[in-house]
Amino acid sequence: MICPLCAEDGGMLVWRGERLRVIRANEVGFPAFYRVVWNAHVAEFSDLSASERAHCMDVVVAVEQALREHLSPTKVNIAALGNMVPHLHWHVIARFEWDSHFPSPVWAAAQRPSPVAQEDAVWSRLPALEAALRDRLARC
Repeated sequence: MICPLCAEDGGMLVWRGERLRVIRANEVGFPAFYRVVWNAHVAEFSDLSASERAHCMDVVVAVEQALREHLSPTKVNIAALGNMVPHLHWHVIARFEWDSHFPSPVWAAAQRPSPVAQEDAVWSRLPALEAALRDRLARC
């Protein structure tokens, strides 16, 4: 079986560096759901060298900071699961108290309908967020 994160970007490509990339995932109800994906196929964070781990976390932090600065979410969730796709990637997700699943994880059952107006407001801010993120990551 071919790894889906080796075969394609895994979402809308925001930025690609030599070692990793940032994509916006297509997750219904969560417009600000990003992934930091290691370009080479490795399964675990401990497969990376110390300098690679530091670089990876610098990028995760940059994504989190951009989400906080541009969207002011209630919380930012960060997770590295890889149970379904054993290719190292970090989920960085802006969460809002109005989102359909809050305060439960995005993978839990929805607790309420998705609020279209609030989601649209987030969608409208993503171009500026992603431009600022690309600028920040160009310096990483």
